[in-house]
Amino acid sequence: MQRIRYSRYLKSIIILLDLVVIASIFIFFFLTRNQTLKYNEEAWYQNAFSLALLFLFWILLSGRTGIYNIPRNLTYTLFLERIFIHFLLFILGVLLIGKVSYNVFFNSDIYWLSFYLFFFIFLVRSMIFFGIKYVRSLGINHRNVMFIHENSSTEVLKNILRDRKDYGYKIFEYPKDEIETDQLIEFWKENGIHTLFIPLENSYTHNTEKEIFKLAEANKVHISLIPNITQSDFFLYNMGYIQTQPVLNQVKYPLEYYSNYLMKRIFDIIFSLIVLIGICSWLFPIIAVLIKLTSKGPVFFIQERYGFHEEVFKCIKFRTMIVNEESSTKTTAENDKRITPFGKFLRKTSLDEMPQFLNVLKGDMSIVGPRPHMLAVDNYYKPKIGRYSLRSMVTPGITGLAQVNGLRGDAGDVEVEMNKRVLADAFYVRNWSFMLDLVIILKTILLVIGGDKNAK
Repeated sequence: MQRIRYSRYLKSIIILLDLVVIASIFIFFFLTRNQTLKYNEEAWYQNAFSLALLFLFWILLSGRTGIYNIPRNLTYTLFLERIFIHFLLFILGVLLIGKVSYNVFFNSDIYWLSFYLFFFIFLVRSMIFFGIKYVRSLGINHRNVMFIHENSSTEVLKNILRDRKDYGYKIFEYPKDEIETDQLIEFWKENGIHTLFIPLENSYTHNTEKEIFKLAEANKVHISLIPNITQSDFFLYNMGYIQTQPVLNQVKYPLEYYSNYLMKRIFDIIFSLIVLIGICSWLFPIIAVLIKLTSKGPVFFIQERYGFHEEVFKCIKFRTMIVNEESSTKTTAENDKRITPFGKFLRKTSLDEMPQFLNVLKGDMSIVGPRPHMLAVDNYYKPKIGRYSLRSMVTPGITGLAQVNGLRGDAGDVEVEMNKRVLADAFYVRNWSFMLDLVIILKTILLVIGGDKNAK
């Protein structure tokens, strides 16, 4: 097993840094607003106890919000969501304590205190987050992993681990197809293997699998099981318990709760109205004129696509291609000759998607969600990827988690890229939150300003 020399100390260091920031901010506000108590020894003793209570509250709250649960594949989106929720709950707690305690330490200017506290916590934690990722991308603080019995599921995962060097995984290739006990143990020891990835569907006998698990346990090698990417069972059920008996309960997705749906729908309407009135009212005429001047054909391109629960709707875009009969059957290729020069600019900046805010107002689409594909694309991949239809459990979006993570277009191995894209959509469906939507919107705005290199 690989010896983890630094990771066990990382969480303690991060907690200490957070507590130092909290102590510094609260002491600063206490001193600046209570000059008469600056040299009062009794006041310092009392407030030292108050500060200890704040530390305890912060740490206990972290058990609920998971801000110190830092897996290697933690995304910045989820990181921000956890920090924001934790901070709001913490400030709410401090506000309530201040109201009932009348302690001057808790009754500092809560608004400015909140701003400074959030700013410095956010700054310190973001520096740590990106610092760790940078160090891991250099090959430092990596985990040694291996795969046995590779198939399409392991191919997707290996592709992800190779692309995302900041996750800090180093893959070792096992040289043999057959499992021999002595050679497997020797391979683990020579390469310091930390994690062994095994697909759930493999050709090993029950006894061989049992032996592998037994050897891994004896040699302190972690095992991670990879479900078949063509199966949807793992996305349909959650593990639950009746007393001590485990049972699988059908999963209920976040947007199936009416309160979540209503909040998302209200935000969609307000955001769309702001964009349509504030931006599209003057931008649409300019784009329309330029489309007409640069190519023959209509301004808008309307195409049928699958929406919520696979209901077909008419998706509106600015036309970026010359009029052609393959627009609804053939996907965009590299250097596609059908794309007009102005259309290429519209695609690069994602301005061709702007008319879809009209779809959002109609309720056919949302601001954020899985991107709707051509009917032909959906019909092709639906039988191939078992959980593909999970995308239709939420309203399709103008932008989505897959798009802001570069999973768009048909570059590279199309089958692998589509699997990665659908996995991102499945993650969004199962892990939706309002904060996740806000972060995706922010990342989309940055892509529009800077241009999306994956857009075709």
